[in-house]
Amino acid sequence: MLSKKAKYAIHALIHLAKLADDGPVLISTIAEKENIPHKFLEAILLDLKKDGILASKKGKGGGYYLLKHPDEVNMADVMRLFDGAIALLPCVTYKYYERCEECKDEETCGIRDVFLQVRNTTVEILKAATLSQIIKIEGNLIL
Repeated sequence: MLSKKAKYAIHALIHLAKLADDGPVLISTIAEKENIPHKFLEAILLDLKKDGILASKKGKGGGYYLLKHPDEVNMADVMRLFDGAIALLPCVTYKYYERCEECKDEETCGIRDVFLQVRNTTVEILKAATLSQIIKIEGNLIL
């Protein structure tokens, strides 16, 4: 399940992607439009900045803006940043591998094989889900 932090991050990123050509956006604007608590959003945007997804500008006309193109920001990266591993078992994670305590043999473990397939399919879908793709889907849903 996605954490609130990851959900808020995705909403903030989509908001910024939609306004990418308009320049930096104030935290207060994002917080109000996306219904995200201001202080919580500050921490989220700082994490996204540290990860190189966002940048900020101080002073008049300042705020946050996407450093990467919306095509380059995918949901797998955002989820890993805020929630850690995407996989349901530690033995099939990409960045957070741990051997399962009860496992007798990883090579022949049928459970591991099933959850590796789930992880691979999930990651494939999440990597394809870029900010651009999500905005395009939202645009097609509006009648």
